[in-house]
Amino acid sequence: MPNPTKIIINCETKEEQIIELTDEEVAEMEAAAAIAEEKRQEEEAAQAAKATAAASAVAKLEAIGLTAEEIAALRG
Repeated sequence: MPNPTKIIINCETKEEQIIELTDEEVAEMEAAAAIAEEKRQEEEAAQAAKATAAASAVAKLEAIGLTAEEIAALRG
């Protein structure tokens, strides 16, 4: 399977070149994609942990008898 291509446009001459990416450029692109995916997963995990902590806090406040309005006021 051929490598992906890139387009280089010379704005002065309006000349376009379609060039196949080198194996090194493809490897860099794949590495960058892997890093971005890892970062996305870490951010999702952090958001899930934050949501779980918030739900736990609300549950504890409800357990001691606070109303939804009182909890909302405390959370600001």
